[in-house]
Amino acid sequence: MINKEKLIQKLGEYEQEHQDLDQILIQLQEKHTVDFLQIQRLKKRKLILKDKIIELRNKIEPDIIA
Repeated sequence: MINKEKLIQKLGEYEQEHQDLDQILIQLQEKHTVDFLQIQRLKKRKLILKDKIIELRNKIEPDIIA
């Protein structure tokens, strides 16, 4: 099993990229000339990252129901 420190580090990287994409999307949507295809791709990447973040959080701290 991958050690907890590596999972936490990867989680931080994913969260940072997710925040970066959020800022990029905000900037793109404020422009008058919008590339909808680029926005769609970035939103898709952001959703993938969100799923990975949730998966890593569950590996780090499993939600065990007794």
